[in-house]
Amino acid sequence: MFLLLTIHWRSQVSAIELFQEHWRAATEIGVLWLLIYQIFRVFRSTRGARILIGLAVVVIVLTLASQLLELKVIEWIIKSAAAILAFGLLIIFQPELRNALARLGSTNFFSFSTRHQQEFLDALADAVVELSNKRFGALFAIERNISLENYESTGVTIDAQLSVELVTTIFHPKTSLHDGGMVLSQERVEAAGCIFPVSQKELSDRALGLRHRAGFGVSEDTDAVAIVVSEETGAISILVDGKMLRDLSEADFRKKLEDIFLSHGQSSEEMVREELDVENGSSGSGDRDLVSD
Repeated sequence: MFLLLTIHWRSQVSAIELFQEHWRAATEIGVLWLLIYQIFRVFRSTRGARILIGLAVVVIVLTLASQLLELKVIEWIIKSAAAILAFGLLIIFQPELRNALARLGSTNFFSFSTRHQQEFLDALADAVVELSNKRFGALFAIERNISLENYESTGVTIDAQLSVELVTTIFHPKTSLHDGGMVLSQERVEAAGCIFPVSQKELSDRALGLRHRAGFGVSEDTDAVAIVVSEETGAISILVDGKMLRDLSEADFRKKLEDIFLSHGQSSEEMVREELDVENGSSGSGDRDLVSD
């Protein structure tokens, strides 16, 4: 019995000594893991993600080759180019870094609730449904990871809180901004009357007009979520990654917004993507001419 107690006491002492000796290393590993994970979250959906992955693969391969094969010249080049490479990455990812810092400075970044997001989505849904009922054509682009500042500069800066009254006023057919797109960022209306790139891909339904093509274009070039309200029919469509889910009812539209922006896991967003794939795969071709909405 005494021997067992002695062994147990020594194991506890060893565990304490191990913790005292290596707690700094464990803390450093935890901090680095958190930092790398946050960087991955910021850049995984951006246009520069492939560039970053490609550079990382090249650097790792060259580093391993230089170490294993003792290629001194290549090793010297890698070490010498490290500072230039770091500076180049800052330039390449400048929009993403600025957007990440903007999110860091916002109160919602530190919020553990989705109340503010829910209020924003409810206001957006109310505005879109109102536009649909009035047959006001509209085009929205909701910023996510990739900055939409380039498109904001083509329109008129608004920088106002989203409301049904503001949106219906801007997209009223008699106003000067109704033909352009509206950029939504940080749960605010950043700009209106913006020009979005028009998709050049062949669309199966030629009844889709310029607003829908612009929605395709901005969702292809960025990770933004585009929303289109048809001026002819009042139909509501959502576009993500160049794929469209069209003719949504009010209930379905609200649910899709929540699935995209309020889902904590990938299951809801993957479900939306699958629905978008099915919708685009099953949409039939039309013989009607191109219309303006």
